[in-house]
Amino acid sequence: MSRISGSSGSLNPPNHLKPPDSLNRLLSTVVALRGGEVGKLVCARIKEFEAAFMGEHGKIFEELCFCILTANFNAEKSIKIQSEIGGGFLTLVEPQLARKLKELGHRYPNVRAKYIVEARKYKNSLKDVILSCDDEHGLREWLVKNIKGIGYKEASHFIRNIGYKNSAIVDFHIIDLLVRSGSIEKPKTLTKAKYLEIEGVLGALAAELDMNLAELDLYLWFIETGTVLK
Repeated sequence: MSRISGSSGSLNPPNHLKPPDSLNRLLSTVVALRGGEVGKLVCARIKEFEAAFMGEHGKIFEELCFCILTANFNAEKSIKIQSEIGGGFLTLVEPQLARKLKELGHRYPNVRAKYIVEARKYKNSLKDVILSCDDEHGLREWLVKNIKGIGYKEASHFIRNIGYKNSAIVDFHIIDLLVRSGSIEKPKTLTKAKYLEIEGVLGALAAELDMNLAELDLYLWFIETGTVLK
């Protein structure tokens, strides 16, 4: 299993690159954030992600459940729900889990409970599946193909949260930020091809900033929301 860390060289974009002023401002903002308290928070969060994969099978499965919850739903609320339910993701029968999700305010309690219960067939083998994949993008394809409720965004979120660093979490926050910076035009729909295209744009920005996609996502998320979440 490959986890590639970002390098620690200069954050200044090469002189021959002359992006629009709005993109320049975005790059400069990320550089400034990395040099302050937000940078410390991002480094701490990355270390948490790296440690997550060393946890028990159940904890890794709980992280997958968290990512299932985030689809078309608030990440911060999903974190609170994950904290409340914990091991119940592995044990509660579907009606109980749906009722609990509803009580905790999830928008789609029934369908998310169904997806989580169906995913339990992998709860004791998920770590082995991860180890068997040659790279993180192969793992992402496996997740999208085999776990209901997991698309490219959710799969990318999951693998980032267990320590991988080179997949982009393309959600509406990131899309809006890239549109405002002049990096992309707002897509009408987020197909696989469009997702990978935007991931390529983010990869280029990360390379200019001399960081990996996991780090970049946390900085961009902070710019949009004022928080450094998982």
